[in-house]
Amino acid sequence: MSQTATASPAPAPRRRSRSPRAGKPTPAWHQVFLSMLPKITRYAKIAFRNLDREARLEAVQNVVANSCAAVAGLAKRGKLDLCYPTVLARFGIKQTRNHRITGGSLNIKDVLSKYCQANKRVHVDRLDKFNEADNAWEEVVVEDKTAGPGEIARVRIDFASFLASLPVRLRRIARFLAKGETTTAASAKFSCSTGRISQIRSELKAAWARHVGDDPGPAAANAA
Repeated sequence: MSQTATASPAPAPRRRSRSPRAGKPTPAWHQVFLSMLPKITRYAKIAFRNLDREARLEAVQNVVANSCAAVAGLAKRGKLDLCYPTVLARFGIKQTRNHRITGGSLNIKDVLSKYCQANKRVHVDRLDKFNEADNAWEEVVVEDKTAGPGEIARVRIDFASFLASLPVRLRRIARFLAKGETTTAASAKFSCSTGRISQIRSELKAAWARHVGDDPGPAAANAA
């Protein structure tokens, strides 16, 4: 009587789960930097307290990044004992005021670079602003290629004063339509008929013409 031997499948080898930081202990300078971080941050906030909120946050974070890079460099050269929070903060503040961003390059040809703006006296302004009433960003003016800086500035000033002269509800409708929204969308949002929105469009157009002095007036209309 013959017997057939069947081999059982070999068990799959177990894979050891490795931690991403396994075998890589935290460098000693990390703890040194973290212990100084509150003083560095406080010093930077005081130095840039006159900036607006967004610019102040960006400046403080650049000081922190600059200080971190400095501590890492000193640790690499075996001079960790030379790290002092006030010295690091002062150096980071000076670098930030000179528009030297940690991890960035000094591109004098990039008009969006703070370094270029400071050295070439370039001023960059955004064409939108935050509308607190509508809780949304809105485009104020989009100039064409033939508009000069003086014309753009004049239109911005005129448009802002024009909106301020309107009643609250009409101002909201004007802002909504200025975003390029359709008559149907405006009708649904402000709970009125499409015919009324079309009428408001015409009224706003006439009011804008009077505001900027483009309205010919009744005398000119009668003469025509």
